[in-house]
Amino acid sequence: MSAPPDGSPDSPSLDSALRSGARVLADAGIDSARADVELLAAHVLGVSRGEVRTAAVLGRPAPAGLGTLVARRAARVPLQHLTGTAPFRTIELAVGPGVFVPRPETEQVAQAAVDEAAAVLARRPGVVVVDLCTGSGAIALAVAHEVPGAQVHAVELDAEAYRWALRNVEAAQDAAVHLVRGDARTALRTLDGTVDVVVANPPYIPPDAVPVDPEVREHDPAVALYGLGRDGLTVPAGVVEAAARLLVPGGLFVMEHAEVQAEAVRELVRAGGAFEQVETRQDLTGRDRMVVARRSGPDVEDSRP
Repeated sequence: MSAPPDGSPDSPSLDSALRSGARVLADAGIDSARADVELLAAHVLGVSRGEVRTAAVLGRPAPAGLGTLVARRAARVPLQHLTGTAPFRTIELAVGPGVFVPRPETEQVAQAAVDEAAAVLARRPGVVVVDLCTGSGAIALAVAHEVPGAQVHAVELDAEAYRWALRNVEAAQDAAVHLVRGDARTALRTLDGTVDVVVANPPYIPPDAVPVDPEVREHDPAVALYGLGRDGLTVPAGVVEAAARLLVPGGLFVMEHAEVQAEAVRELVRAGGAFEQVETRQDLTGRDRMVVARRSGPDVEDSRP
């Protein structure tokens, strides 16, 4: 006899479905198995993860569709593609096939941009922030949300990613972002020399460093992963040049990179002579994951309107 469908009177309890689903995901090599199955259940039920746990304790039945989602997750479809959303700092983004899923480590990159934008606003009215290679719009929207009054611009070249970014920008209720489809190397020419913060999470993976995780290797778009050139730093080099022309003297540049690229990226940023105070900063796990630098030149901060 076949098993009853999810959500039928004879279907398993939610608690049982969560436990069995977690086993399936663990067997598939997913470290966050229990969390993932609870989040899938929350998505199906339209409630929070905490409410899912409460419903399981109360003996509620498993919802229809949960088993199907668990099977797809076991096939290593990204959790965020199944739920259609990805949390990033204090916001939630719409994501799916065709756009890079924002990672927790990038939240520290955004933090550096948020801190600098807030510091500029504390000294004078107005701050201009540019997010290059914005993808889903994660960093740009985080800055706009957390630093009210910031003028935030975001640039994305890839058509699919741009559509996701546009969706997120249009859905934002309290965060205004000017989104541009264009090449990060040449976009926003009218802002040259006027930007206080340039932040970027560009593609930087070398061509021979194929990601191990199937979620990344098979589902994140290649254009968002591979930075071109033998070392993966061709695209980041273009971002460094763009930041140099966009920033005011004393303006801050923040760019994510791979842990093993820290020294090479510092050399890349120093090479053109446009930046000073070049340093590597760590993510929350202590890994070298971003370069931070100041645009060289006389500090004109106090003279700007």
